[in-house]
Amino acid sequence: MAVTKIHGIKTTVDKAIEYICNPDKTDQNLYISSFACSPETAALDFKYTLDHTHDCRDPHNTNKAFHLIQAFSPDEVSYEEAHQIGKELADRLLDGKYSYVLTTHIDKGHVHNHLIFCSADNITFSHYHDCKKNYWKIRNLSDTLCQEHNLSTIMPDGKKGMKYNEWAANKSESSKKAQLRKDINQTIRIVSTYSEFLAFMEAKGYEIKNAEFGENSRKYITFRSPDMSRPVRGSAKSLGKNFTKERIKERIENKRQKAIFPSVHNKLIDTNAPNIAGNIGLQKWANKENLKIVSAEYNKMLTHNLHNFSELEDRIALLHMQQKEVNTSVVSLESQIHHLREMLKYAEQYQKNKIYDDHYKSSKDPDRYFRKYESQIILFAGAEHILQENGMDLNHLNTNKLQEQLSDLISRKKSLNTQYVSFKQEIKELELIQQNLSKYLKQEAPEIQRSSHNKLPSL
Repeated sequence: MAVTKIHGIKTTVDKAIEYICNPDKTDQNLYISSFACSPETAALDFKYTLDHTHDCRDPHNTNKAFHLIQAFSPDEVSYEEAHQIGKELADRLLDGKYSYVLTTHIDKGHVHNHLIFCSADNITFSHYHDCKKNYWKIRNLSDTLCQEHNLSTIMPDGKKGMKYNEWAANKSESSKKAQLRKDINQTIRIVSTYSEFLAFMEAKGYEIKNAEFGENSRKYITFRSPDMSRPVRGSAKSLGKNFTKERIKERIENKRQKAIFPSVHNKLIDTNAPNIAGNIGLQKWANKENLKIVSAEYNKMLTHNLHNFSELEDRIALLHMQQKEVNTSVVSLESQIHHLREMLKYAEQYQKNKIYDDHYKSSKDPDRYFRKYESQIILFAGAEHILQENGMDLNHLNTNKLQEQLSDLISRKKSLNTQYVSFKQEIKELELIQQNLSKYLKQEAPEIQRSSHNKLPSL
């Protein structure tokens, strides 16, 4: 679990960076990373970018940088993993456009990251907007990364934060409501009428009251499972606006009006489940629904020009391979884009400050000149060093050409992402077809062996 908060820095950027880079807090600078700047000169790098913003004199844009803190639960994450999560958060949030310094502090009872980034980007020199929308983007990114790293997350029902003790106190009740929502959603997907919905929910073990409509009916439907201490209302406040009885009925009716074939999200109903196997009416209904789904899935398979399980499995394997190749290419392009954006910033910084370095070298009083233009000279030296380290030809430095290369890489990445999404959607559809047909054959005709790939039953 990680908690995030962010605030603007209006004046002392250098002191803030000095604080987060404290060797005693970062294991002697082991857990310090940066992008498009160096920790030692980051404040100057930020100033250089801010001086080139189009709205640098706008009184509303008073923040020179932003300070984001990401704190983890005690004893849940190692120092190395916390720092890696911080880098992933910075790269996903800032998209290679903003200079930043990231550190991980290990001197407290809980590990936490400090991310200070320039308030203006290096590409268009536009200001970062610290608004509610971007705050929720930060929070959601942090939660997503925690899930990817198998850490716990706090996910309140609404978009209003709650303190940990409040969350813990409501955890049991919230989990039961979450399970109820899940059961309602699953049931809506597999039923055709509101009455079928009620029957299936009762078969799942829920006691349902006030489900009817009419003048004398009560406003809210209620659900109660055996492990609930009291009924839960189907109201917007309790479960959400999609779980009132009016909305449940509407969702079922809207589903019937959609495509002729069931959605790719339809899954076969398990007729061997205890709550169905013991109910003859539900069993007949489930068999009928399963036959509809399988017929549609088989016809859908034919639209892909696939005629048997062998062809279906080969197609899925090919798509997985193509998806993996595309993903590898995207990762490579992202690395190139990340690197080129950094080089573009330093190339621009190098060219704009070169005149100050030339005058400094030819000045009759270099000490006096340095004191006057210290920032520009230091920025030039830093940019020159990094460009040389990366093999850039300083005599033929062309920022327009670098920008064209960057645009080309971004365009190629966009095209590959489109391919990736296309492969992913087709894989999802075909795997569900495979899953449903296999399950149906095992459920309805156990004598048919999976080795018999070349034939499917007539539907």
